[in-house]
Amino acid sequence: MKTKAVRIYGKKDLRLEEFELPDMKDDEILAHVISDSICMSSHKAALQGADHKRVPKDIDINPTIIGHEFAGIIMKVGKKWQKKFRPGQKFSIQPAMAQTGSLDAPGYSFRYIGGDATHIIIPDIVMDTDCLLQYNGEAFFPASLSEPMSCIVGAFHASYHIPPGTYNHEMGIRRNGKMALLAGVGPMGLGAIDYALHSDRRPALLVVTDIDDNRLSRAACIFTPEHAAKHGIKLIYVNTGKMNDPVKHLRELSEETGFDDVFVFAPLKPVVEQADAILGFDGCLNFFAGPTNPQFRAEFNFYNVHYAFTHIVGTSGGNTDDMRESLKLMDEGRINPAVMITHVGGLDAVIDTTLNLPQIPGGKKLIYTNVSMPLISLNKLEEAGKKDPFCTGLHKIVAKNDYIWSLEAEKYLLANAREI
Repeated sequence: MKTKAVRIYGKKDLRLEEFELPDMKDDEILAHVISDSICMSSHKAALQGADHKRVPKDIDINPTIIGHEFAGIIMKVGKKWQKKFRPGQKFSIQPAMAQTGSLDAPGYSFRYIGGDATHIIIPDIVMDTDCLLQYNGEAFFPASLSEPMSCIVGAFHASYHIPPGTYNHEMGIRRNGKMALLAGVGPMGLGAIDYALHSDRRPALLVVTDIDDNRLSRAACIFTPEHAAKHGIKLIYVNTGKMNDPVKHLRELSEETGFDDVFVFAPLKPVVEQADAILGFDGCLNFFAGPTNPQFRAEFNFYNVHYAFTHIVGTSGGNTDDMRESLKLMDEGRINPAVMITHVGGLDAVIDTTLNLPQIPGGKKLIYTNVSMPLISLNKLEEAGKKDPFCTGLHKIVAKNDYIWSLEAEKYLLANAREI
């Protein structure tokens, strides 16, 4: 079977190609990919090429398919897995396969599996590590977004606190505690707000910062303080870019005791140091956003480490249980990852989007891999409709839903967009 896919050959060398997939083996699964959301990690891999820890050294000869936040439909199942999977099932993939001694992952390391493709062969290792997950929802995009949501879930679980006089690490954010999300209104920050408000373990105070009023306003419209109050949470949005002393203001919001949990959503030295400065006793700094610079450093107050028991934790992705929790919360209607999506496009938009991701404003960029469509902001569909009636129809759907992506929008796109 032929597939069309975006493959990486080297640093900034991504190519959209059509090629033949090999015959499927008895321990493999053939699948049709429908959607993939583009992650900043793919941008980092595209910049670093074979220097990236998950990317093979021989990609110039044996290129791999990029994209790791994807969902689709199983087409054919090898004998080994026929008791567990069947054709027609929808699936999501957990790329962090937790193999001992290996960082190999779909979307980085394999020649025939990745999210930015029309058809793929899922290797035995994915099923063997229990990372091929059945998905029962009607829309495909939530399954694609279950991977980034699982990163958020995993980060919340990885934070920890230590009761005084013990050496026991109590895992998870402090229940009914004080939480701050710094640079927290990007796509992952929005997902974190959603999870903080609607998961089983919630803070009592949630302060969300950024330096852009437009991003803060959008977040406040999606997750209002009034809505948060119904869940027993005091939600405050703060533009720290307009303050002479943001640390002083944030500590005042915490009633001078500091925050129990502080998440850093931008790998910037001033943000990390601000997070350290607002930690309270036994406060946990969660460094969420991964830097591209392997020499990234920031100062940390070790006086407080010694006397106030402050500490730091970092996570890179979630695990399979985190993804299952994400899918469960979506199925129950408790979280809506669609709020993260600001742009949609087709497979032919992947290369430019991946290479230029930091320069494209907004949140998640959602790709439908079987269509040809330039990347477009949901807020600009009306303007694009002047040249393309397809965009007019899509605009009408998203406009009535406060410009939030939806099942109706996905159905319209898949039925009316031009095939790749």
